Amino acid sequence: MLIQSLCGKCQNKHPAFEKTYAPFTHQGAIRHLIAQLKFNRTYKYSRLLGQLLAEYIQKEADHLPELIIPVPLHPQRYRRRGFNQTLEIGKIVAHELAIPIDSTSCQRQKNTEKQSNLTGKQRHKNIRNAFKVLTPPTATHIAIIDDVMTTGATVNELAKTLKAANKEIERIDIWVCARAQFH
Repeated sequence: MLIQSLCGKCQNKHPAFEKTYAPFTHQGAIRHLIAQLKFNRTYKYSRLLGQLLAEYIQKEADHLPELIIPVPLHPQRYRRRGFNQTLEIGKIVAHELAIPIDSTSCQRQKNTEKQSNLTGKQRHKNIRNAFKVLTPPTATHIAIIDDVMTTGATVNELAKTLKAANKEIERIDIWVCARAQFH
């Protein structure tokens, strides 16, 4: 992870991922687009957000991964929402960058409370042991994709779970459409 993108408190922690790529801050028009996609099913925004993220990654990433893994939703939340916005964005990014996407090897086994309702400390506790790897990916460099990153608790937990399932993973990067300002 880029040291410049961490607050002082987080610099003392060692995340399970290497770098975070986020083209936007989670505010204004981008915040609105993500909310419309997530909660009002405005699917056309997944294409726009995916294309913007892919353009940013193409320009900024020092090395592209072998595989993209979208953050999975718990089956109950998936049924309630009707889709996984992160998977939809991820499909566009995968297509644009010609990288395989894997939405089946990881599962959200714990139906967590919405992270947006919690403090930073509560988010880390809430997401602990939330993911399960069904089939360990064989890639050594993976990008986890999500729509928004606030504290990094969700993506860090998924990265830890992936690394525990496959000790051969050398690098995990985080690709998000937007990053919240420092917490």
